[in-house]
Amino acid sequence: MSVDKATVAKIASLARIQMDDDALERMVPELNNILGWVEQLGEVDCTGIEPMTAVIPNTLRLRDDVVNADPKTGGDRRDDILANAPAAEHGFFGVPKVIE
Repeated sequence: MSVDKATVAKIASLARIQMDDDALERMVPELNNILGWVEQLGEVDCTGIEPMTAVIPNTLRLRDDVVNADPKTGGDRRDDILANAPAAEHGFFGVPKVIE
């Protein structure tokens, strides 16, 4: 796949980027090089390779999920918290309708 000056102009217009003719001409070979590189990556045989999210193994440090860990902010305080709400509905904060 290759792009021409008209395609680059359309992409710039869609991205709301103002470019003059010289910038459009300079961008054509750059985008074509990027697309060529992406096509080259598509030719790599990666069968049997597990997908990764990072190049180093990461583990999350988790804490125990204790509901009543803090007596001020812990669980079983719904009624106390909703007493401050201007409008409480069905155990939740009531908010005004945004979409008609």
